[in-house]
Amino acid sequence: MPSQYRPQILGWIGDLDKGSKNISGADDRLLYANDNYCAFLRKTSSDQIFYLYIFTIAFILSIPLIYLSITIILDLDLDLDLDLDSDENTLIFITFIVMLIASFVGLYLSIPEIYQNLFTRRGCPIIFNRKTNKVYINESYFFNFTSFKNPIHFLQPNKKRIKEYDWADLHGVVVHNFSTYSLNTTILMVCEPGTHKTIDHVLLDPLRYGIGSYQVWGWVNNFMCFNDLISLNDGKYTWEQETPFKKDIIQDQGWPEWMVEAFNALSPEHLTEIKQKYHVQ
Repeated sequence: MPSQYRPQILGWIGDLDKGSKNISGADDRLLYANDNYCAFLRKTSSDQIFYLYIFTIAFILSIPLIYLSITIILDLDLDLDLDLDSDENTLIFITFIVMLIASFVGLYLSIPEIYQNLFTRRGCPIIFNRKTNKVYINESYFFNFTSFKNPIHFLQPNKKRIKEYDWADLHGVVVHNFSTYSLNTTILMVCEPGTHKTIDHVLLDPLRYGIGSYQVWGWVNNFMCFNDLISLNDGKYTWEQETPFKKDIIQDQGWPEWMVEAFNALSPEHLTEIKQKYHVQ
């Protein structure tokens, strides 16, 4: 049965149900949790270094391939005009046209990946407040899991998106990456309120094996439902260490001041007061 969320995402495995779950595991992705909010790491340093290396190699290799393809295509085009060995040259011409297109596609796909891994800071945490039912992200524009980006934004490597979402509008799905390792990723589908129409995507938990890809989703749901199955001390920082957490992970990362204060909002009314204080619409 296909996903209920439209448009359906490539590599879809299954939709995830909300509510209290028994299968949950913070693993090493949970940074911090207190009675108001929790913060999950989405990009490990080792993953950043590995994928930055891989896509930098791809980028470097694409440049000489493009140059070589263009040079040979221009030479062959001249030979074709002179009708020299036209059949053989036509085949070579087509081959290098395909190589040129493939090189440009490789270049186009590698740049966002390089930006994502180069400009993602401190694990790119995602914040869940269970008393206001709000979710906060501050991430590189290129952090989004989709590959197709506006090429104009390639000139803005530090471009960010900082957003507040309603938990009610976020729905989990699991997708696979088509590799031989069968790694799964949990994506939050951002839907129009009360519909299954997807208007945005948020990466929650990337590249997990099997059942591991469901555990962070389960932990978040248990947290948002105030379920005692999870512990607020499961993270890197214990609940008493909010100040070190904010200093190490949040400070100097471009989070709006109102949003940092909103992490600890105690109710929707309290959140409204915070937004009014900072003149946030």
